[in-house]
Amino acid sequence: MRNPLTKLLLLWLITLCALVTPASAQQRGPLVLAAASLQESLTAAADAWTTKGHARPVLSFAASSALARQVEAGAPADIFVSADEPWMDALAQNGLIRSGTRVSFLANRLALIAPASSRVTLPIRRDFPIAAALGDGRLAMADPDAVPAGRYGKAALASLGVWPSVAQKVARAENARAALALVERGEAPLGIVYATDARASRRVRLVGLFPPTTHPPITYPVATLAASRNPEAEAFRRFLISREGKAIFARFGFQAR
Repeated sequence: MRNPLTKLLLLWLITLCALVTPASAQQRGPLVLAAASLQESLTAAADAWTTKGHARPVLSFAASSALARQVEAGAPADIFVSADEPWMDALAQNGLIRSGTRVSFLANRLALIAPASSRVTLPIRRDFPIAAALGDGRLAMADPDAVPAGRYGKAALASLGVWPSVAQKVARAENARAALALVERGEAPLGIVYATDARASRRVRLVGLFPPTTHPPITYPVATLAASRNPEAEAFRRFLISREGKAIFARFGFQAR
């Protein structure tokens, strides 16, 4: 039989280890898969949530299409925030989001941008000369066949009658932020991104906003994933759609719904 003092010492050591173990190791914050355009705003929301004493959410940003495919492949995530409804629809149809948790809580605008040093002026209207403005350059935009920002952009250009003139001049990017980077570096004379992306960068200049009637509404649905086992996932989702949460996103140019 062990000496009682030895048992007491062992218990003390176990207790000490528990006390010094970081909170993050005891309880991981929810893993959030979010559209790339939410980088600054969602990070600020996570900061605000953490100051309330919660474990910090783990944020992973990419194109909504790529993130949805990760969920379909079994990624161990807790929350999904998409930049459009169709990718959330796809997960819902496969039973991958928790019933009753889907809410479209933000809206955005679509913007035409140029490098900050550019002097191009280009009124966005029917048959506007975007192809001529590009010259030998390319139009930076997210993949129009899969990524929400690209889909919105293609729809807008088609509605205005100019998509055929630029279809072969598109520099397809992984997401809206990658398209933004091409314009920031001067690798593309024009780009199509979200208005909030343009606002987030000092290295680009807003040329104009596309009329909302030229493309489907830009909405951001959020949902808790069906496979989530994180005890704080649903609480964080509710914080994001709360008045306080929406106010954080509004500071970065998003419109609350």
